[in-house]
Amino acid sequence: MSFFIGVDIGTSSSKGVLVDGSGEVLRQAVRSHEVSRPHPGWVEMDARIWWEECVAIVIDLVVAAPGQVDAVGVSGMGPCVLVTDEQMTPLRPAILYGVDTRATAQIEALNAELGADEVLARCGSALSTQAVGPKLAWIAEHEPEVFARARRLFMPSSWLAYCLTGEYLLDHQSASQATPLYDTHARDWYDPWVKRIVPEFEMPPLGWATDVAGTVNEAAAARTGLAVGTPVITGTIDAWSEAISVDAHNVGDLMLMYGTTMFMVNTVAEPLTHPALWGTVGALPDTRNLAAGMATSGAITSWLRDLFGRPDYVELLRQADESGPGARGLLCLPYFAGERTPIADPDARGIFAGLTLSHTRGDLYRAVLESTALGVRHNIETFRAAGGQIDRVVAVGGGAQGDLWTQIVSDVSGVEQVIPTQTIGASYGAAYLAAASVLDVSISDWNPTARICRPNPGTRDNYDELYELYLVCYPATRDITHTLARRQRELSFSSVESTSGDIQASRNGEIS
Repeated sequence: MSFFIGVDIGTSSSKGVLVDGSGEVLRQAVRSHEVSRPHPGWVEMDARIWWEECVAIVIDLVVAAPGQVDAVGVSGMGPCVLVTDEQMTPLRPAILYGVDTRATAQIEALNAELGADEVLARCGSALSTQAVGPKLAWIAEHEPEVFARARRLFMPSSWLAYCLTGEYLLDHQSASQATPLYDTHARDWYDPWVKRIVPEFEMPPLGWATDVAGTVNEAAAARTGLAVGTPVITGTIDAWSEAISVDAHNVGDLMLMYGTTMFMVNTVAEPLTHPALWGTVGALPDTRNLAAGMATSGAITSWLRDLFGRPDYVELLRQADESGPGARGLLCLPYFAGERTPIADPDARGIFAGLTLSHTRGDLYRAVLESTALGVRHNIETFRAAGGQIDRVVAVGGGAQGDLWTQIVSDVSGVEQVIPTQTIGASYGAAYLAAASVLDVSISDWNPTARICRPNPGTRDNYDELYELYLVCYPATRDITHTLARRQRELSFSSVESTSGDIQASRNGEIS
């Protein structure tokens, strides 16, 4: 019998899974963590946490394996920006994907210099908070001492592959989100813009998620319990690993990932571009995608639960179900961390509209779930406007394990969702890719359909009206929320400067 491990680094936790050659899950392991938010719009994480959690997870899984592990798969959130020196030492915390919105000035500057239309045509995506290039430019401008020492670029999956094998490389899918450094037509780094933004960098060699990056070296074997020489795949960004985990990588498939953020990947027949979406190459050779991502989804439900004193999720979902469609006259905009697609506005902010003294926590929780569904519908309509073909929607991730959230999304968007047997997500996809590197296996055999969530026609009129209000609410409040976002930044930086001054005064003996 063969055994495989998949490890995924996510926004709020790292997850691992041990499976056998038939795809049966033998053991799971999770390590929770928090990201760092030193300023409004900044979202970072220490890469040492990625490796330490990977080690802990693999140890748990290796001990449970009935035999030797045959291959390891890796994936992770992205696109992220982890810069190291020539000795592969991280020089600062990794800047995370589109939820980090610090580089707006660099986006504007690069668009002016390179040409927004030219970037979209060559790279498949417009410059946005999701793009890697502006964040590298931000480091160059704001942390020149770090940038002067930086020589290499990693993302979570490639960092795990390096720590396990000592090999420096990146998969094509991740690279295609390193806008504007990668040419999606040539499927290679675009040297003129690489030299413009990171002239001293040694860009990673490129492979596909299915390729073997290398084998476990002695140092990694000693830490993890894996055998020296165990193959490790190149891996990819978590959303694409999730799509593979549920067999949603064929033309016309749309993967809908329910997680801390909501992510969507549509597999298309030919390269498509749209200024409000991300056009990328796929995780597998000769595949192309349109992708979309909301900045929050599960993050808002966790935030709201914390405000409520951390009641059980089952109870919150029961109360939200009792609230009913429309949350008794509430509308929520889910832009609590800005928004990625389709509005690409880092200064958008969350809104509850229609609040009264009679509303309950069940109503608020229902409104949050509905807000993510409204965002999904907005993105699906944008996919179709871009020429995307959506024949089949497959749900995956923690939020897909229950009934209410998926039902609300189907009711609001009008699409049915295939719910597979395993909704573990990216770690399961990584384990499958590891297995596929040494065995002839099929993900459709590993993970068949468990049920289908179909829209309830009785809710359609209600949600159509709510959706129209949703579309109107953002532009109607944009100027207000932009002003508030500016005030939040000013207050945050003022607080940081005051704290820094107090610390310095204390060092000088001025404060006891």
